[in-house]
Amino acid sequence: MISSAPQALKPRKRPQQRRASATLDAIFEATIQLLVKNGLSQLTTTRVAERAGVSVGTMYQYFPHKQALIYAVNERYLELLAERIEATCRECQGNRSGDMIEALIETYWKAKTDKPDVTRALYRSVVEMDNEALISAFAARTDAAVTTMLASASDNDGSDARSNTRTLVTIIFGAVRNSFERGHSGDVAEDLRRQLVIMCRGYLERHVR
Repeated sequence: MISSAPQALKPRKRPQQRRASATLDAIFEATIQLLVKNGLSQLTTTRVAERAGVSVGTMYQYFPHKQALIYAVNERYLELLAERIEATCRECQGNRSGDMIEALIETYWKAKTDKPDVTRALYRSVVEMDNEALISAFAARTDAAVTTMLASASDNDGSDARSNTRTLVTIIFGAVRNSFERGHSGDVAEDLRRQLVIMCRGYLERHVR
């Protein structure tokens, strides 16, 4: 997915060895910690380097400026999220469609709520950034995984899996994003999750059969 980045946001190089990958992981973790603690306006590459325990020179070997670093952190986050969704979709192939979509909601919801402060910080960090390529790459992977899963449903009688995917993914991802923007938590968030499952199951019962 790195190759899809706008030219101005591309990293200078990719890690080629395990040690370099570990250095990059430390940089990403330090960036997230600082975003959560102080926000984007207070984040600098120098502060990230200090927190990650690397030199500023090492930072600049990878990222020419703060914007490229933020782009890379969000790229990594979306890659890991896509992998979690793909794994769930593979595991659920052949199940009933309602159970499939409930598993998908559970996976996406947990991914976003395990560390809600991180999710919010990353959302805010790309507000003014050209992240269209990131979103498009993530959407292509998740749409493909969900479509393949729904097409394999044991109760599928030939319904259009692509159309169902487009509708369901828009509803699920949009609802979770809106929940964060509203600051839902505790019983309110859990009630929303349950209602989302009911709504999506109802949609599938009507359109898959």
